[in-house]
Amino acid sequence: MTVPRWSGARPCRSHYRSVKEDAPLAVRLAILASLAFLLAADGGQEERSREAMVREQIEARGVRDPRVLDAMRTVPRHRFVSQALRDEAYSDRPLPIGSGQTISQPYIVALMAEALKLRRGERVLEVGSGSGYAAAVLSLLAAEVYGIELERDLYEKSVVAVEGLGYRNVHLRHGDGFHGWPEKAPFDAILMSCAAPEIPRPLWDQLRVGGRFLYPRGTEDGVQELVLVIRTQEGPREQRLHPVRFVPMRRAE
Repeated sequence: MTVPRWSGARPCRSHYRSVKEDAPLAVRLAILASLAFLLAADGGQEERSREAMVREQIEARGVRDPRVLDAMRTVPRHRFVSQALRDEAYSDRPLPIGSGQTISQPYIVALMAEALKLRRGERVLEVGSGSGYAAAVLSLLAAEVYGIELERDLYEKSVVAVEGLGYRNVHLRHGDGFHGWPEKAPFDAILMSCAAPEIPRPLWDQLRVGGRFLYPRGTEDGVQELVLVIRTQEGPREQRLHPVRFVPMRRAE
């Protein structure tokens, strides 16, 4: 049997109101039961889509950290894209979120999360938090996540998504990520979800010794690669991880 997709509780409520107020109680209860079934079926489909995403796109490419895999299974990616793109939310590609920005490919989000090797007591800064999806994933791996987004429209939508899903340890700010979040420093890990030719000095200064800095190194038109840099007493130690393609870091005018 094909079960139609239902977009959410609000259409259900308006549909129920379309029933005459004097309809028999049994009829109204039957309608509510039917709508509840459709919502449950829709939620089940999304869970199956997330499971398939993890199995086919992430585990199959070598991501093994069970905590990362569980986080990717848990966070509902469809809640971080527009209604028009929800059917594509678990596809193996980035999706547009407005303001010339994208939500990253699921595999890349998982790869970055695994590379950071986060522990539960740690504090993370994400520069270019966009839709809030990666911050939500990281929130299941660390104690506190701080995200900065330059585009006000994306920032406002990400706050709605994150708060609506109850991620209380995610803190979002509208601003220029180049300057970081100095009053919350030092951070155990810093993630840039935008490309830059080098690490901005203010961000490096906000990373504790022993901390990890992960960013796409390169320019918009040139080669980019994901680079992990460890801050040690002797100086930075880096590891090149994977070729990537990210939007460039933007600055406030």
